Amino acid sequence: MTAILNINGISKSYKKVKALNNLSLQINQGEVYGILGPNGSGKTTTLGIILDVLKPDSGNYSWFGNSPNKESRKKIGSLLETPNFYPYLTARQNLSLVCKIKQVEESEVDRVLTVVNLIERANSKFKTFSLGMKQRLALGSALLGNPDVLVLDEPTNGLDPQGIAEVRTIIKGLAAQGKTIIMASHILDEVEKICSHVAVLKQGNLLTFGPIQAVLNKQEQVYVAADDMEMLKLVLAQIEGVSNIKPSTSKVYLLLEQGKDSAYLNKALFEKGIIATELGMQKSDLEANFLALVN
Repeated sequence: MTAILNINGISKSYKKVKALNNLSLQINQGEVYGILGPNGSGKTTTLGIILDVLKPDSGNYSWFGNSPNKESRKKIGSLLETPNFYPYLTARQNLSLVCKIKQVEESEVDRVLTVVNLIERANSKFKTFSLGMKQRLALGSALLGNPDVLVLDEPTNGLDPQGIAEVRTIIKGLAAQGKTIIMASHILDEVEKICSHVAVLKQGNLLTFGPIQAVLNKQEQVYVAADDMEMLKLVLAQIEGVSNIKPSTSKVYLLLEQGKDSAYLNKALFEKGIIATELGMQKSDLEANFLALVN
């Protein structure tokens, strides 16, 4: 895997508040990487540092294997704060101004307006746009120059369900083109639907990171029932590879070690004289796993 961003031991404090504590992370080409955590966890500070808006107290980072420089910055599009556009200018006029600032060809404007599904409103004034349309125009601004990497801070924050779906579709489309996307969010559902990888922060500390399913959905839970529930519980405790046995009124829930499945459990129970009347798999609750990490 080609490393796009390496963060090495970055710390940042605001007076007595430790915003980041020795954060190290590697993000590779083509990944859609979610920086996930509750408000105040250090997500925006992380993005601010890697975009050279904030200076770390210690540690360093590199883009594309090199120290940050003007050339690497041209490969990065960003949406860090609430977008500011001129309300009395049209979408096309606003983006044309951004082209001048970024020193990119104005022919880019119609291309990105098409990508963010605003080409039909290109000549409408910004003040007439809904919040979702404004956010899509901000994404279009970040896409000017066709960057390899997008850095987005809470891209769906404050949007209604339709706006969230529109922005999500755009981000997934960009990811399908092979762009590397780094996205901060406090909304688990959005990260789950968009991201391939995730890092979970809490009060400036990195709790865990990796492929999203490995981090937030580590194991499948098994449930089983039998006519004699008391005997079932006793027998389960004797079967190799069974752990975390949790009885309920009508079922017993448990975890199986890697390599063992429900067929293995059914056979082991039968050999010990227990016939399962119900046996199945239940995926772990992503929200419960996330809350267990951050609480």
